[in-house]
Amino acid sequence: MGSRRKSRECALQMLFQRDFQSCALQDVFAHYWEDHQVSDEVQAFAEKLVEGVFRNHQEIDDLIKQHSTNWRLDRMPTVDRNILRIATYELLFEHEIASRVSLNEAIEIAKRYGAVDSGAFINGVLDPIAKALEG
Repeated sequence: MGSRRKSRECALQMLFQRDFQSCALQDVFAHYWEDHQVSDEVQAFAEKLVEGVFRNHQEIDDLIKQHSTNWRLDRMPTVDRNILRIATYELLFEHEIASRVSLNEAIEIAKRYGAVDSGAFINGVLDPIAKALEG
C-alpha cells in the first residue's frame, strides 16, 4: 500500500472518530497517533487532509449535496460521507494530484471500508464533481 493511500485511510478513520466525538482536531490527532505508528510522510498528509476538510467543510459539503441526487448528506453512511469529503477536498485543493487518482483511491477505500455498493455510490457522486470542476 502506498503512503498516500495509508494517509487517506488514516484521515478517514480520524474523520469518522470526529463525527462521534466533538473535540478539537489536535486532540483527535494526538489520540489517533498514540495507537497508530506511521511514517512522518503518512502522518503529515493525513493531517493535511483532515485539516483541509474541516477548513473547507461548507464548500465541500455544498458540492457533495449538489451532486448527490436523492441523498441528503446527513442520511449517507458515515464512512461514505467522509470518503466523499476527503476526495472532494483533493479535487478542489490538491491540484498536483490527478483527479482520476483521487477518484480511484476513494473508490478503492470505499470498497474496503464501506458497504457492498459503496464503491459505486462514491463513483456516482465524485465523477460529476470532477467533471464540473474540470469544465
